[in-house]
Amino acid sequence: MKSLALSFLAAGFLASALAAQQPAPPTAEPVTPAPEAATPAAPAQTLEATPETTQTPAPAPAPAPAAEGSVQRRFEVGPTSGEIRIDGVIDDAGWEDATVVDLPYEWFPGDNATPPVATDALITYDENTLYVAFKASDPNPQAIRAQLMDRDLIGTFIQDDYIGITIDTFNDERQAFQFRVNPRGVQVDAAFSEIEGTEDFTWDSIWASEARITDTGYVVEIGIPFRQLRFPRTTGPQTWGFEFFRSYPRNVRHRISSRFTNRSRDCTLCEENKVTGFQNMTQGRNIELTPTVTAQRADAIDGFPDGSLESGDEDFEPGITAKWGITPNMTVTGTINPDFSQIEADALQLEVNTRFALQFPEKRPFFLEGADTYITPLQAVFTRSVAEPDWGVKLNGKEGKNAFGTYIARDDITNILIPENQRTRRAFLEESTDTGVFRYRRDVGERSAIGLLYTGREGDEYHNRVAGLDGLVRFTKSDTMRVQYLSSDTLYPDDLSAALGQDLGSFDGDALHVEYGHFAKLWRGFVKYQDLDPNFRADSGFIPRVDVKTGEAQYERVFYGTKETWYAQASVGVHGLRTDDHDGTLTDEITEVFGTLNGPRQSAYELRLQKNKEFFRGQTFDLDRQIVEFGINPTGRMRFAAFARFGDEIDLATARLGRTMVLDPFIQLRLAKGLNLQLEYVRQTLDVEGDRVFDVDIAQSRVVYQFNVRTFVRAVLQYQDFNRGAINEQDVFGQFLFSYKLNPQTVLFAGYDDTRFGVNDGLEDIGITQTNRSFFLKVGYAFLY
Repeated sequence: MKSLALSFLAAGFLASALAAQQPAPPTAEPVTPAPEAATPAAPAQTLEATPETTQTPAPAPAPAPAAEGSVQRRFEVGPTSGEIRIDGVIDDAGWEDATVVDLPYEWFPGDNATPPVATDALITYDENTLYVAFKASDPNPQAIRAQLMDRDLIGTFIQDDYIGITIDTFNDERQAFQFRVNPRGVQVDAAFSEIEGTEDFTWDSIWASEARITDTGYVVEIGIPFRQLRFPRTTGPQTWGFEFFRSYPRNVRHRISSRFTNRSRDCTLCEENKVTGFQNMTQGRNIELTPTVTAQRADAIDGFPDGSLESGDEDFEPGITAKWGITPNMTVTGTINPDFSQIEADALQLEVNTRFALQFPEKRPFFLEGADTYITPLQAVFTRSVAEPDWGVKLNGKEGKNAFGTYIARDDITNILIPENQRTRRAFLEESTDTGVFRYRRDVGERSAIGLLYTGREGDEYHNRVAGLDGLVRFTKSDTMRVQYLSSDTLYPDDLSAALGQDLGSFDGDALHVEYGHFAKLWRGFVKYQDLDPNFRADSGFIPRVDVKTGEAQYERVFYGTKETWYAQASVGVHGLRTDDHDGTLTDEITEVFGTLNGPRQSAYELRLQKNKEFFRGQTFDLDRQIVEFGINPTGRMRFAAFARFGDEIDLATARLGRTMVLDPFIQLRLAKGLNLQLEYVRQTLDVEGDRVFDVDIAQSRVVYQFNVRTFVRAVLQYQDFNRGAINEQDVFGQFLFSYKLNPQTVLFAGYDDTRFGVNDGLEDIGITQTNRSFFLKVGYAFLY
């Protein structure tokens, strides 16, 4: 615990030192030459406007850029001159002086071509709120695709029409906030990291939006409180990076933007429009208190198969999470007895005939605050490793070129991954542990960065400590290098060390990641090398395999369609990978060619042909495999996709070479405005020398009825049938959920689920029997001050 406390105190000292600095004066923004070549709700509410007498209204928008995007577009914005009500009608007096930004570029499938529809965005603000509105014209409003759904369902959301904004509040072209709304008012928000090239859709913010379909298209109004954003501490005018964008899915998905897109430039935020004029904003006290109450009862059978279902104890758990924006660019979060209940069924994944641990995404609010700060090439931070915390404290912020984050949590459950070259094992310690993480990153130059990382887990007879450096260097607009080095020190309890067959006492190991990437208009590729020592451990992260030296490379040629071609984009490429253990044994090798194609009706196809090698139990197996993926929207109300893999596979139980088939079709049907049906089926078979070794079938159905943007009911039914030899096992899982979300933190969940199991081993046939059931209720309310 001492090392964790020291790391947290160090982070607090750094935060205090940075906070004590005088606000930096606003810097003049250079006019960046545009690239030479191109490439790829809430109910109505009143947000009171407080116009600033020291700021004049925004002038008319800057002229559109030259045809080849020779000038980065710039705009000025001023405070609103009146009240704006977020109700989906752009008729309030506050919009009269708003800055207007048109969206003149279609960057897909066109190459900065003239869009097929017109779109205008309006932007203004008062001291508390940023306001954005869109007027999205459509010559055929009846064709608008807009479904009611829960917030942040990005896979379903992107099938719809929608508009969005990306906001780089620090104007450092490293990180940004993203907000999207469809014509029904459904919200999606995300944290975008230019450093790692990721969009994190688990990030949540509390903001207002309303949308309305009209006889000329649709309109959207958005109000984002400044307390939901982080931005520099300065009273002078600020320049922020903005992109206003629109998705217009018809026969193809037209991607429309306010910025020129250079397909030969490996960055997004560096091409954003620059909007100047933000000043005298306030976040108020910027305190958010979210008390929660969770009630649950879990019943279990007292002896399979003939026992009865015994009622479990009723578990009533109050908790509270508090978030305080110390400054506009620094936030501290604390939680006591937090609710980390899981009301979502994890993604459907096959766990049959696998050697390494599967990963499931983080969905818990406490860990999602500032989560992008902890992303590195080697996943040394994976917050689901903290399984059942009693309490947690977290600090995140950015001052100038310095970004930092740290958290400490006490965990009642200690699960440990034991990674090896050939498999992942798991261990469980019957003791609580303290987890601490500290991350620091400094921006270097225009788009490069260096970083420090420390993670630690501490128990009575156990610890795992990891420390290291990482860096990102952008040599040119198309060339990037990422490097990370980590070193670990680990101590297992003596009984665990003995069970694993290793020496007693602590042990240490190292890990290295080096990657070079080239991203140009026609040619793209990367070269990567990783070296993970046999004794390297990252128990606060997710690294399921060590004792590897891996070299990997990929290169592809991209082809772009035109208005005369039937396809929108295609590519062909080669990919290779070789992994050796530290004794010099070849353990994995992949050699493949691949092709991709984007066609009409938002269709996408991918084909991979592989010739692989794999080492297992002292043998090297030659494996030929074929992989096919495709997806298509036959209509605006249907999405069909499928994955298939055929070829050689190792039977891990007997170390014999066999033939496998994996099929995974998926269909989504929008039966009515709020009724959504999803059906997915996965089948895998393995045959050795013509005899069936095993087959497994998993079928899942999800039916959702969305009453409005806040309320839905959902039923999930999943069935699994597994056969190996004379043994047949059947699992059935069902779940019913009622969900009401005023915002991401003010929620009401009520649900029921049960699990059933049956087995036939050739001697006894036990039918499907209920083994578990649970009832759960969660109530949370966010108080904003």
